[in-house]
Amino acid sequence: MEMVEAGQELLLGGNLSLKGRSWVRRSYDERLAAQISQQHDLPEVVGRLLAARGVDAENADGFLNPSLRRSLPDPSVLLDMDAAVVRLLQAIQRDEGIAVFGDYDVDGATSAALLDRFFRALGVGIRVYIPDRLKEGYGPNAAAMQQLASEGISVVITVDCGIMAFEALEAAKEAGLDVIVVDHHKAEARLPVSAAVINPNRLDDESGLGHLAAVGLAFMLAVGLNRALREKGWYGDTRPEPDLKALLDLVALGTVCDVVPLKGLNRAFVCQGLKVMARRGNQGLVALADLAGIDAAPNTYHAGFVLGPRINAGGRVGESGLGARLLASEDSAEAAKIAEQLDALNKERQAIEAEVQAAAIERIEATLGPAGVPGPVIFAASEGWHPGVIGIVASRLKERYGRPAFVLAIDGEEAKGSARSISGLDIGAAVIEALRGGLLVGGGGHPMAAGLTVKTSKINNLREFLEAWLGTRMGDELVLRPYEFDGQLSIGGLTPGLMDQIEQVGPFGAGNPAPRFVLRGVTLFKADIVGADHVRLIFGQADGQRLKGIAFRAAGEPLGQALLRGVGQRWHLAGRVKKDEWYSPPRVELILDDAASAEV
Repeated sequence: MEMVEAGQELLLGGNLSLKGRSWVRRSYDERLAAQISQQHDLPEVVGRLLAARGVDAENADGFLNPSLRRSLPDPSVLLDMDAAVVRLLQAIQRDEGIAVFGDYDVDGATSAALLDRFFRALGVGIRVYIPDRLKEGYGPNAAAMQQLASEGISVVITVDCGIMAFEALEAAKEAGLDVIVVDHHKAEARLPVSAAVINPNRLDDESGLGHLAAVGLAFMLAVGLNRALREKGWYGDTRPEPDLKALLDLVALGTVCDVVPLKGLNRAFVCQGLKVMARRGNQGLVALADLAGIDAAPNTYHAGFVLGPRINAGGRVGESGLGARLLASEDSAEAAKIAEQLDALNKERQAIEAEVQAAAIERIEATLGPAGVPGPVIFAASEGWHPGVIGIVASRLKERYGRPAFVLAIDGEEAKGSARSISGLDIGAAVIEALRGGLLVGGGGHPMAAGLTVKTSKINNLREFLEAWLGTRMGDELVLRPYEFDGQLSIGGLTPGLMDQIEQVGPFGAGNPAPRFVLRGVTLFKADIVGADHVRLIFGQADGQRLKGIAFRAAGEPLGQALLRGVGQRWHLAGRVKKDEWYSPPRVELILDDAASAEV
């Protein structure tokens, strides 16, 4: 697997790949890799993968076998956690009304459902409020706070939102509400008026937990409150203590879908949460998994690309609260009905997304000029675009052009926008700076994703600011974005045994990328389109060995078009590998990222 040394560029006949990139072997310390393998009795490939991901020999066991026992800190390390627990304990003892106000994405839905299930296990009913994306927009608003107060609510917990909701939380205070903010988005020095602000990305928080998603913080809040209730003698023969570990399936789902780094505590959350998910204890997840045809042990792919988009669909093009309701449901019939609704809405979302994406690409391509090289930022704005899909379109554009992408849906005098970034560029910080500079009505986010609202009259000013601010922070290594791979293999080297070794380094996701491999000079025997726009492939070598592959969403892209025309030709391939369990024994399939011609 070592035909190219670490950090060395793989020559592609002096050319770039079909995606316009060079391929570079991921750097790693060979001596460290050997030390990890020998000290922990691991296959050589595992040692190399760990070393390439910054894992040293001392921490290798903790990385490979993450556990909550080792990783979960005292919740009190988070600023304001103790204040939040004291106020909630008081509310429970006084039988006050408690509400959870959640965002409409997967992180918000899992956070809200987790707290709903936890309080229900305590014997405490709470109100869950998910705002309507189109009518109310993102985060707390004054009208919603006043409505909750009129219903007899005394305490509101915001999850995955609230850190920038200054006016709304002022209105909440005036309405007599105590608000506990549980958020992980970028914060300013100024904090909103509240009873507590639990956010590891507060400027004054030193917990070191800034990589957690909101659902991880919601779990930490449940742990802290559970401990306080135990100390107060809340539990007994007639009131058993809740099984907090049973909630980890929701933590894993929200963590993966919010694309936060899978390091430290997040690795433990996801590893243990996927095991809980496999036990099928959550009726909503069971219904959705069965509908989606998941018939194997769930992994990060299932969470991020099968379950997540369906849960998101309600907030994007349908009823915002459907996802949280599904995940909190304990009724199998109700769960099945909601799952069917979400699946139908997801199909509608896909159709709308395709239209917006095609329109956005057409606008962008018209501005690239003869060289076809994009600037530091991909920026697209138009009237008539559905605001529920612009985040997904921004993600697709980021992948297509290798640049941070902003997509804005204009509605009269204002536009709603979503942004997605590439690794190494903090898009949340860019949005906060634009907000500070008076270019935005509102906005916030984290390094990889952000949302914003801008006056239509200021869209051009915003674009100029982003191009300047992000452009000065984008070094050559980000502009060129070489494709990093972990090793070269032959088709014969892609065995189920190798896959078993690779899986030891998982779960894979943000901060722990799935290993990528290169195959050189293989012949393409078959290429056709499956589904809407995927390209199915069969490659082979002179020794008769064959390899199935697929290039997702590539039929209309230069990569897919070249492969569809290139049957019978030789190609260099780059991508990740997965085990195909349909066969007995299992086979390995290539998920193609990129390709380059091997023809002389």
